[in-house]
Amino acid sequence: MSKSDAVVITGGLGYVGQSLAAVLKKRGEIPVVLDYRNIPSQVLDVPVFHGSIADEQIWENIFETYHVDVIYHCAGLIVVSESVREPATYFQENLVAPLVMLNYIRKKGSIPVIFSSSAAVYGTPEVVPIPEETVKAPISPYGITKWQFEEILRCYDKAYVQPWVALRYFNVAGSVEGVMESHIPETHLLPRIAMALTQHEQPEIYGTDYPTPDGTAVRDYIHMHDLVEAHLLAAHYLQEGGVSAAFNVGSGHGHSVQEVMNGFARVTGLPVNPARLPRRAGDPPVLVADIHKAQTELRFKPRYSHDIDRMIQDTWELLTARE
Repeated sequence: MSKSDAVVITGGLGYVGQSLAAVLKKRGEIPVVLDYRNIPSQVLDVPVFHGSIADEQIWENIFETYHVDVIYHCAGLIVVSESVREPATYFQENLVAPLVMLNYIRKKGSIPVIFSSSAAVYGTPEVVPIPEETVKAPISPYGITKWQFEEILRCYDKAYVQPWVALRYFNVAGSVEGVMESHIPETHLLPRIAMALTQHEQPEIYGTDYPTPDGTAVRDYIHMHDLVEAHLLAAHYLQEGGVSAAFNVGSGHGHSVQEVMNGFARVTGLPVNPARLPRRAGDPPVLVADIHKAQTELRFKPRYSHDIDRMIQDTWELLTARE
């Protein structure tokens, strides 16, 4: 009996994972989700394997059932402040567990891995927009784990021919195929502002004394449509013989936290009067991507990420529709 071709999405019940699964399913592919969380998928009729990526038996079950074409490795812990308090947990989940995964899948041949990395590998960069060759100086355990796993992939490719692409995410926002962003706790700016406004609370700005035009931190926001497209382009790039590498995925433009607050006022028509709090540890003043490499080598063309109001609208409409 022949096996169906499929792609595996680790952390496939998360924001990025479910968005990716929804688009892949719409394209007629079979996305197989692997996630330790016992929560319902927002994407219907997608195979879900519950458990750790470090559980070799789960991988056996997947490979017995499917012919795996690519692995989108989106699993991992993502809260910077939590990583500072609990580095052991972050090293375990973001390094040790995926290393077990790599040691299993390399026995199955050269299966491309698309890794969800992060702009956190750069720390506080000296050059903005940030090119990929910028010195890596992460300032949180979370950022350290992302950079170290990229290095592990680099070593495995050299020794075992393990093709990989690391996509260094900047700030992801917006929605694709109706998939809603939902983290516990929620740490991303747009949904945090939206939730505060729906609950008639003040949204929060952490840091108003940064060396930026309005004193608030500046970030590069990438729409989920464009981020999913970057994953698909990365898989195609490797399947066509592209050299393993890391790529920034952002819009190439920055918006300050205050500008995002102003955007919510425009989109919702509500007064937005944020509470102004001290800076958080591990937050650089400015993170904006240089995306020339992804544009040139992956043919990445962000189409949805230049309009911050569209990302705000997506976030607001999904949240208010489900309340």
